[in-house]
Amino acid sequence: MEKAWTLGALKPGERARVDHVAGEGRIQQRLSGIGLVSGTKVTCVGKKSDRGLSTYLIRGAMFAIRRKDADLVIMDRSSYTGRRTRKIALAGSPNVGKSTVFNGLTGMRQHTGNWTGKTVEGACGYLDTEAYHYAVTDLPGIYSLSACSPEEAVAADFLKSGAADGVLAVCDASCLERNLNLVFQIRATGVPVLVCLNLMDEAARKGIRIDVEKLSGMLGMPVTGIVARRKEDLRRLECDLDRWMEELDGEAEKDLWESSVPEADMAACTTQEEQREKQTRENIQLAGQICREVVSFRKNGYLNRDLAIDRILTGKRTGYAVMLLLLALVLWITIVGANVPSGLLAKLFSRAEDGLWELSGLIRMPEFLREALIHGMLRVLFQVVSVMLPPMAIFFPLFTLLEDLGYLPRAACNMDRPFEKCGACGKQALTMCMGLGCNAAGVTGCRIIDTGRERIIAILTNSFMPCNGRFPMLIVLSSMFFAGTGVMAAAVPALALTGMICLGAGMTFLWSKILSVFLPGEKGGVFTLELPPYRRPQVGKILVRSVLDRTLFILARAMAVAAPAGLLIWLMANVTVGRQSLLNGLAQLLDPFARLLGLDGVLLLAFLLGFPANEIVLPVALMGYLAQGQLQEQGSAAQIHALLLARGWDLKKAVCVMLFSLFHWPCSTTLLTIRKETKSARLTLLAFLIPTLTGMLVCFCVNTF
Repeated sequence: MEKAWTLGALKPGERARVDHVAGEGRIQQRLSGIGLVSGTKVTCVGKKSDRGLSTYLIRGAMFAIRRKDADLVIMDRSSYTGRRTRKIALAGSPNVGKSTVFNGLTGMRQHTGNWTGKTVEGACGYLDTEAYHYAVTDLPGIYSLSACSPEEAVAADFLKSGAADGVLAVCDASCLERNLNLVFQIRATGVPVLVCLNLMDEAARKGIRIDVEKLSGMLGMPVTGIVARRKEDLRRLECDLDRWMEELDGEAEKDLWESSVPEADMAACTTQEEQREKQTRENIQLAGQICREVVSFRKNGYLNRDLAIDRILTGKRTGYAVMLLLLALVLWITIVGANVPSGLLAKLFSRAEDGLWELSGLIRMPEFLREALIHGMLRVLFQVVSVMLPPMAIFFPLFTLLEDLGYLPRAACNMDRPFEKCGACGKQALTMCMGLGCNAAGVTGCRIIDTGRERIIAILTNSFMPCNGRFPMLIVLSSMFFAGTGVMAAAVPALALTGMICLGAGMTFLWSKILSVFLPGEKGGVFTLELPPYRRPQVGKILVRSVLDRTLFILARAMAVAAPAGLLIWLMANVTVGRQSLLNGLAQLLDPFARLLGLDGVLLLAFLLGFPANEIVLPVALMGYLAQGQLQEQGSAAQIHALLLARGWDLKKAVCVMLFSLFHWPCSTTLLTIRKETKSARLTLLAFLIPTLTGMLVCFCVNTF
């Protein structure tokens, strides 16, 4: 007699229908009550062998059932369906919403932005449907398989390798003709393609209508139209993926490509470049023919609004003024908004510290350990959070808002002419913007620059832009020493900080020019950058992405460094060598050289100890200033200002400290990223020396004159 096949025998991803329940009485009632009756389709989601439990999807609900109980449910063998694994690549041109589709399908939070180059390496995620387990790879945006830059090479090599079982080619429905050339090239590699027309809502607003069914017939490929922001559209896309895979698995795919896309006549082409150019012309002509058949316009002039805005944002007379105004406005909002929450956090942490001090006394913690943990490690940790969190929580959402609006590519267009004069590329402006968040991310983003020489220039000069770790210190010092009165109370610090960033940009131009003279390699790379349409920002996603993916991520990294650094500084301040502490001894050793730069030994030591993360420089300096080797309390900005004045600070010294914070060695993470991107120890050393020597020279000049 054949052994019964039970629910407990299902493996993760497999599904089948219930035949009947073998148990009796209360057990049968319980199993039937949760929906395990004849004909019910059940999917095994996962197994926990250590506890004998398995999880099942039953009529839309998830249940955990013991193996011995699951073996009472007899399954129908004829209804068995195993979940099959397939590899899917997400490919498309920049600005088509590819990463939004990826996030929606996989549940990940890949950074999305309304500008070219924000994805510079592949991201992997997973999607489980009823029939398939998909391994999804989000490739960098490319215009063709003829790679011109590293991130394009990554995408092209992956698509040509045949590693994917199929390609989900994401296209912008509002400008379909531009996208079809890439679709043709991908299909020519022989890999199956499902065309996904994203941004159908934007196309509708522009009066563009696409006959999806006719387009599918002319291309010889399945086509689906969606709006990636809508969950119901993503679920429909999942169903289309399953149907597409079922067709590929069930029968050999008909090669409709040859009948719908004529092969180019390559006989007359003598070189590979000529062949590629001729094929591209054929593809573009075919794309135009197809679009004339399937695309209709209900109204003209849908670009008028964007063109009118561009005349202001990229105009010859207004472009730079708008850039500076937007920068000053963002910094003004950041300074105004950060003061109050920073003070509240300082008071909150001060009370928490007092409570922990009393608690440690009640449990009779050893005095040495009590001091080290609370007055050393926790105090620096609290200071980092109270100083960093408020400005980052304001600055990053504002910066992300500019990304979503589509302003950053316009800024790059404005900056192309000065960069070209310096022998660099206008796309470097985008990597500078990335550097405002994190210099390591800015270095990675340099992959969007086509030529190797210009890419190296962008990498070596990226640290001239102040990253998130340096912003809080610059904001605090500008608020203290450039304070205005009345309505100008926050405007003056904002203008001072804007001037600092402009100085960093100016130094970027200067060093780009110097490096362009001495660095070997191809000169004059082509500058092509798509200007995406202005889109309504997704406020909810902006807040989530800027707070979770940027602010909290960076804060967690800073805290991970600040806690051990606080403990180390406390030990250095309390371990004596002779008659003075180790901290004071090192500070005095560095003091003569630091004085030449307008600093002091404590500050220079703080910058050295801040090499792992710039975020801890100011808290470490404040700790070093106190005779006890600890921050006495979580003071407000006014209390910190009083402490600095008591240590001999004036406007000149504040300016020197801000300048050295702007121009000094990159953090360890950035240097490791540079080493990884350039694969050169010499270039990594150069990336360390250029900003460091620049900062020393600038500070020496300011201090001397």
